[in-house]
Amino acid sequence: MVQSAVKDVDGYLAEVPDERKDALVELRQLCRRELTGFTEVMAYGMPAYERDGVAEIAFASQKQYVSFYLMRSDVREAFAERLAGQDMGKGCLRFRRAQAIDFGLLRDLLRATAARPGTVC
Repeated sequence: MVQSAVKDVDGYLAEVPDERKDALVELRQLCRRELTGFTEVMAYGMPAYERDGVAEIAFASQKQYVSFYLMRSDVREAFAERLAGQDMGKGCLRFRRAQAIDFGLLRDLLRATAARPGTVC
């Protein structure tokens, strides 16, 4: 599933493969807990978290991996050392196996994102 046509995150999570479902539910709970003041939406066929109408975080179940989108370059730069060993594109952190998701790192990225507004790439 690359992009979903569902209208809400509950529907999205109902579609994900069973081997990823628990991890994605946990990731959603983490986002909802850490991103106070953000709005949970579906954007580009995936769950996203907006502040003032701008998506700063998103995640998706891709064909080969789970992606975590961190759209804030300032947060990526602040965590450059911790992200150095990760499978990371410009703004997408990829986890090939759901069991390999580093929830501690994601929690810290979410907290840094929530701490203050910043520029989205």
